Amino acid sequence: MKKISIVTLALLMSIGTFFTSCEALKNTNNTQRGAGIGAASGAIIGGILGNNLGKGGNTAMGAVLGGVVGGVAGGVIGNKMDKQARQIDEAIPGAEVKRVGEGIQLVLNENAVRFDTNKSSLTAAAKANLDKLVPVFTEYPDTDITIFGYTDITGPADYNLKLSKERATSVRNYLVSKGVASARFHVTGLGIADPIATNDTAEGRSQNRRVEFAITANDKMREDAKLEAGN
Repeated sequence: MKKISIVTLALLMSIGTFFTSCEALKNTNNTQRGAGIGAASGAIIGGILGNNLGKGGNTAMGAVLGGVVGGVAGGVIGNKMDKQARQIDEAIPGAEVKRVGEGIQLVLNENAVRFDTNKSSLTAAAKANLDKLVPVFTEYPDTDITIFGYTDITGPADYNLKLSKERATSVRNYLVSKGVASARFHVTGLGIADPIATNDTAEGRSQNRRVEFAITANDKMREDAKLEAGN
């Protein structure tokens, strides 16, 4: 998948190298070693995601995606998220899809869901792209979906905060109208925060008028993963 982030993978590899070099792990089997590395990496990832996503990205997203199960169960969840992320990437080539920890960050920018200035309504093209997400979300029902809405800097900050939540709500309502369970969604508006492009140009402002998704395991997926892992 061309847009899937490898930052987390690199981090896990470095943590794995550290732990496998420890004398205390020399007599453990691969499964035990993997569970130990997973638990430790989960704790570390949970602490740094906000900073990583905050570099031109969504710091609130880091808080949502920072909660990890870790260990073998975390690996089970990660495998399911890998598959879902690939399907999203194939369904909407214009979107930005990143695997973060045990979840997925999905950015629907102007190439996928475009908002006009001061508008929260969905264009025909935006609805067509959201339609492509419905089969994927339906195939993976055991996930929670947080939608973050954003604006450019045009207009007062308090107005933009309200507008950004309206954009997130428009996306949620459309997906619900297509059969995705409403209980899976949480929406929030972040206004002018976390721009992904300059607000000094019309093109940059258009990119900042966007929605982002944090897709995470719900309680059922977590419990199923623990059972599958033998926990």
